[in-house]
Amino acid sequence: MAEELDLTGQDSDGGSEEVVLTPAELIERLEQAWMNEKFAPELLESKCEIVECVMEQLDHMEENLRRAKKGDLKVSIHRMEMERIRYVLSSYLRCRLMKIEKFFPHILEKEKTRREGESSSLSPEEFAFAKEYMANTDTYLKNVALKHMPPNLQKMDLLRSVPKPDLDSYVFLRVKERQENILVEPETDEQRDYVIDLEEGSQHLIRYKTIAPLVASGAVQLI
Repeated sequence: MAEELDLTGQDSDGGSEEVVLTPAELIERLEQAWMNEKFAPELLESKCEIVECVMEQLDHMEENLRRAKKGDLKVSIHRMEMERIRYVLSSYLRCRLMKIEKFFPHILEKEKTRREGESSSLSPEEFAFAKEYMANTDTYLKNVALKHMPPNLQKMDLLRSVPKPDLDSYVFLRVKERQENILVEPETDEQRDYVIDLEEGSQHLIRYKTIAPLVASGAVQLI
């Protein structure tokens, strides 16, 4: 795992930029995306480029192991590492699918209103899955329940019926880059807004929506 890998991302102006990562840096990016996805209450931006690069790297490692000498201790160690990476990758994808199933109307509505050039929360495969899941849910509800109800009750607004992600929930985070003047909303009507600084390396328990942009930018890591 010594070669470097190309990862295409977006710069601050919305254009594409190519980032060269070592395999170790790639796996670190995957683990960060996994932790953030696990602990964020909403579906985060899709990291399909990282997923694709990790899958390619796993195929490459598998090919190298086939050529290695049988009985070599390094083979067992590398195979254990491959299984660990596969676990993180599958857990990351499962977590995203669970959120899509839980919040599908709101995710698809957000995708519909997404501005041109804005990053998508869904990969193409996830978008197809979300649309199919919504269609199947709608068909099931009509066949099992709605058609047996009075005509004025045979319509259901899934956006109103399915709960939204709770952006007011609290999350633990570790600060990767120092942040100044973070506006924190009050918890009660008697309190006022106040501003805090987040020092690099510090850990905090804070309302998710306060730091959601920092999670997206990579300035903080959910833990």
